[in-house]
Amino acid sequence: MLKKLLTTIVFLVCLSVTTAGLFAEDPTPVPTPTTTQEETGHSSHGESVHQELPYWTVLPFVAILLSIAILPVASHKTSHWWEDNNNKLILAVGLGAISFVVLLVYGYSHNIVHTVFFDYIPFIILLGSLFYISGGIVIKGDIHATPLNNTLYLLIGAGLASFIGTTGASMLLIRPLLKTNSERKHVVHTVVFFIFLVSNIGGSLTPLGDPPLFLGYLKGVPFTWTFKLLPEMLVAVSILLVVYFVWDTIAYKKETKKDLKKDDKLATPFSIGGQVNFIWLLGVILAVAFLNSNYIPEINNTPTLGFIREAVLLVLIGLSKFTSKEEDRKFNNFTLHPIQEVAYLFIGIFITMIPALVLLEAHGKELGVTQPWQFFIATGAFSSVLDNAPTYLTFGSLASGLLTPAGAASPLTLGQFIGNVQAEEILKAISVGAVFMGANTYIGNAPNFMVKSVAEENKVKMPSFGGYLAYSMGILVPVFILITFVFFV
Repeated sequence: MLKKLLTTIVFLVCLSVTTAGLFAEDPTPVPTPTTTQEETGHSSHGESVHQELPYWTVLPFVAILLSIAILPVASHKTSHWWEDNNNKLILAVGLGAISFVVLLVYGYSHNIVHTVFFDYIPFIILLGSLFYISGGIVIKGDIHATPLNNTLYLLIGAGLASFIGTTGASMLLIRPLLKTNSERKHVVHTVVFFIFLVSNIGGSLTPLGDPPLFLGYLKGVPFTWTFKLLPEMLVAVSILLVVYFVWDTIAYKKETKKDLKKDDKLATPFSIGGQVNFIWLLGVILAVAFLNSNYIPEINNTPTLGFIREAVLLVLIGLSKFTSKEEDRKFNNFTLHPIQEVAYLFIGIFITMIPALVLLEAHGKELGVTQPWQFFIATGAFSSVLDNAPTYLTFGSLASGLLTPAGAASPLTLGQFIGNVQAEEILKAISVGAVFMGANTYIGNAPNFMVKSVAEENKVKMPSFGGYLAYSMGILVPVFILITFVFFV
């Protein structure tokens, strides 16, 4: 199992290195929404050497979104076809190849290299390390699946997400939650609220919590600045937990007496196995926090040195493999299917979304976004369907252009927003929008898809793409509207 994971990762790294070599002769990198000033050696507002992308170039991205939404529910035949991860890879690579060729033709080769080499590969290695290491931690036991216990569990998960990341918390806690609720028939809403709270909103308080905040940290935003997002987080978490408790109380009353008696009979206290993996999980956190350009300045001049972090993460995966008991992973029903699904789909998503991000960077000012509430809504809306990390940087770039004084030698960095009341309010809006509204769809944040896949492996029939969207529109959107008026108007 580990061999398959490492083989896939090594293949992708080799592919990226080869691609980078093919385009290395081009002397002028084209800045992208996710390309840092340190990586290019130029301002993010530097001149580009490419043609204007037409709007039709976003069609492959639209096609992959529609495929994720429609194929699992269109018919029994398409649903069965979609269950095979290899078919997802075929679709993702096919649509990604179209965008690949179009971007080459229009002169965006460096956007491809940067996205695959510096975004996708680190992204999937980080997710893979958190997924594999947490899979070796066994939380045994089966407490009473009461509304109160479930609510407290979600609260703890939301708090933990800011410190071990939304992916780490999601992968550590979803299986015990499913085990606890295995005697109940009405479970889907619990997993949906888990995605809302643990896989997204809970990761608001530190740069370790969610990728957008980590990118802000790399751009100079102080590590502790994100503590200022606590009021928004408390409001969202409190409302969602109250709604969940009421919902689960109603659902609990619909359970049969037989199932509730079985839940009582099988109830056992929690215990933890595979504790050595907490050491490797801490290692992942420390690697992400300290193996970056803030602590290794040489990375600014030689960006590939940043892959020291990925090398350490791969070593930690190996240490988890050789220090864990195989029966612990068997107890967790651990397979590589969820991480494969994310890896296969997101290679297509990352490549096909490049034209959308380029167009957003080029025409974002035409949206008329100038106020904090507009940044909150716009960042959140795009984070719902684009990866929330590059979306965060894109709107950060727009805010920089808005706030930089006329005649300034260079645009403000995100770190220079701190201390400016107006700039900090906009940065808050961008941060909250990116983190919170990644929960709106399955593809807004990678842990969403992973939790869905793990739940389905445990025989929970999760909503389709559209079904999940109905949950988020009915539950999350009213909360976000309230947050808009309370904090950003």
